[in-house]
Amino acid sequence: MSDRRLIRDWTPSERVEGVFAIANAQLGKTRNDKPYLRCLIRDKSGEVPGRMWSIEEGFFRRLPTDGFVHIEGETQKFQGDLQLIIHTIQPYDPAPEEIRDLLPTTKYDINTMFDEVRALLATLRHPAMKALADEYLADDRLMEAFRQAPAAKSMHHAYLGGLLEHTLSLLRLAEAICPLYPKINRDLVLLGLFLHDLGKTRELSYEGPFGYTDRGELVGHIVEGAIMLHDKAQQVMHSSGMRLPPGALTVLQHIILSHHGIPEYGAAKVPMTPEAILVSILDNLDAKIAIALTAARPDHLRAIDLGGNFTENQWALGAKLYRPDPLADAT
Repeated sequence: MSDRRLIRDWTPSERVEGVFAIANAQLGKTRNDKPYLRCLIRDKSGEVPGRMWSIEEGFFRRLPTDGFVHIEGETQKFQGDLQLIIHTIQPYDPAPEEIRDLLPTTKYDINTMFDEVRALLATLRHPAMKALADEYLADDRLMEAFRQAPAAKSMHHAYLGGLLEHTLSLLRLAEAICPLYPKINRDLVLLGLFLHDLGKTRELSYEGPFGYTDRGELVGHIVEGAIMLHDKAQQVMHSSGMRLPPGALTVLQHIILSHHGIPEYGAAKVPMTPEAILVSILDNLDAKIAIALTAARPDHLRAIDLGGNFTENQWALGAKLYRPDPLADAT
């Protein structure tokens, strides 16, 4: 499959046949009340909306909601974007060597990003915070998952290596912003950003189509991260005899539990320290900008070339986005 034609290279009115990942498959109804399939079709280069205008409900139930399928269809220009009109579709069980062509992956080098994360954590000043960071970094199994996991199933940084990329972006933002607020405790912010989403290594499954583990469904990454932090703090005490300063564990757990900002978005508590507020704002900033740039300014400019000035509605942002940059051609 290494010579497959990637989604990012598709053009309108192109015949398509092959194996792809399918995500968020749903059964809709046309204006004539007839069932149709709507979904996302993906490979390692990107995704397009898929539509199959005639499908029986019984056949739809045999398709994976999130999985792999063999498709025959044709690309079509629609409202300034590209979509795939599916003619035939069947479930497909890919071999392990095929999966790497079907799952989206970060465009950045994993080792380079991880080395930068380690270097930033090495600048922590308080010895207990440094020891806690080192305890995490010494967990080879956890760090390998951290290097590979997506940051989400389908929203921001939803690709292999996305969690690492998102975390590094946040640490870079903190490096730029913390000096503007001298009373902010930089160690708590940097360590909080490193820890805030590590529970996703256990919440998400990503060996195949991205989904949620049983523990992810029952516990979730926010509570998982707080539990993990308690365990790591105990390991630091037993391995080095070093105790965290009074209140430090609670404040770091609070950062994890509150980083989604409000209960409606999954936060267990609203941010109640300056450091927790900053972590939550930076997390929201990076997530939303990543969603916006992916939709409006993709690496491959095919969508703009098709003449549409607006994206589809981005439900995570509550709006469709205006694509053109009026200064892009300025000299």
